[in-house]
Amino acid sequence: MTTTIKEPSFLDAVLPILVLITLLSSSVVLFGNDSSYGPNQIALFIAAAVAVVIGIKNGYRWADIEQAMIKGISLSLGAVLILLAVGALIGTWLLAGTVPTLIYYGMQLLSPSWFYAASCILCGIVAMSIGSSWTTAATIGVALIGVAAGLGLSPAITAGAIISGAYFGDKISPLSETTNLAPAVAGAELFAHIRHMLWTTVPSILLALLLFTIIGLNSSSTADAVHIDLISSTLHEHFAISFWTLVPLFVLLAMAIKKVPAFPTVFIGALLGGVWALLFQRDLMQTLMEQDLGTAIGSFKLVWSTLFDGFAVETGSDDLNSLLSGGGMSDMLNTVWLIFSAMMFGAVIEKIGLLRKFVQSILKAAHSTGSLITSTIATCIATNILTADQYMAIVMPGRMYKEEYERRGLAPVNLSRTLEDGGTITSPLIPWNTCGAYMHGVLNVNPLDYFIYAFFNLINPVLAVIYAYCGIKILKLTPPDSVQQELHLKP
Repeated sequence: MTTTIKEPSFLDAVLPILVLITLLSSSVVLFGNDSSYGPNQIALFIAAAVAVVIGIKNGYRWADIEQAMIKGISLSLGAVLILLAVGALIGTWLLAGTVPTLIYYGMQLLSPSWFYAASCILCGIVAMSIGSSWTTAATIGVALIGVAAGLGLSPAITAGAIISGAYFGDKISPLSETTNLAPAVAGAELFAHIRHMLWTTVPSILLALLLFTIIGLNSSSTADAVHIDLISSTLHEHFAISFWTLVPLFVLLAMAIKKVPAFPTVFIGALLGGVWALLFQRDLMQTLMEQDLGTAIGSFKLVWSTLFDGFAVETGSDDLNSLLSGGGMSDMLNTVWLIFSAMMFGAVIEKIGLLRKFVQSILKAAHSTGSLITSTIATCIATNILTADQYMAIVMPGRMYKEEYERRGLAPVNLSRTLEDGGTITSPLIPWNTCGAYMHGVLNVNPLDYFIYAFFNLINPVLAVIYAYCGIKILKLTPPDSVQQELHLKP
């Protein structure tokens, strides 16, 4: 017997989202910064259960919904593998002295007054070169968080600067997956898409840099020269600091530039960190490893345990211990739990048609070009919140709005740029999104704390909406040669 599937009502579409928002808000109020360590996951499970009940009411079979959940979770497995590899990398790079060396030189070279702006620029350059905000955050970003701690600067503002720079570079890099995905979904040419994005992206990063500069010039470092010298001497005391300990970083960046896939790149970097620890940190390892084992066996066991359980060092200072310890695959398991929970919820609401119902309602009210682009950005942000995946926030709105853009005579680059302005760069601002969870796991700063300081990620969507209503660089469908000629004009 075939069951008739009913179209969800607007109340059906709203109810799971209201439940989710209520529970997530309660989670933050009741548990504060610990909300991502279990409470948010339970909120997502309960909201998913509400959505499942609505789906069954509307005629969906449990077996089909369950299959959609499994498929949704499977979409995040690539990100999970990268997360686990990043955990291993952080651990072995601490043991190898790679991160301590970056912290040591960063404290010598970066002035507190210019630190936030410099961090943003540095991450932007690296991300643009390798096309990956994730790899940038896991390498340069981790070191910059350490430098900030050493200089007595705000980790939340530093994380905002890292994410602003990393997503700026990722967004305009032709090596980036999202930069290739958005034009593919919208039907635009890659470099035409990048050129069109510059109109919203460049002013946004310039405004962000101005804000980071103002904050830096008006903030004072709590670390004096004596404190910085103490940290530097402690680093020298426990680690062999030299140019050679930075080799794993250069190897990883070279592989990323060569477009070696992210998971093998990061995991090879982690293994190389283990080898470098054996070669350059013999004194440290002799101190850390168990005395009842031979030197070779003990060293091998220490590297192995660092890969799965991270690295810890005793310096006599709790602050330095926290700064120089961490990593390991096990350290990422809570983030994996959060991602799985969020992807499950997103898969359910997509399967039973709740997102589609929202878009249909939105299109009825989007009469002007400005309101259409604003609606697209809002849908991208909502998809980031509800499906918890950056790629879904590009693909789903892209498919939903592509016909409407064509019907209104708008060039595909308008849609592809809007997908990036609304989808790509808002993903790290949401704690349970794969990107937000990843940044939390890597930088150890809650997205709720760095949200207000991720200036680029906040300014860009707002600027895109202003452009849309003012008609700035909104291209109409014209013969291909004319479109390309206009796109070659520099902003």
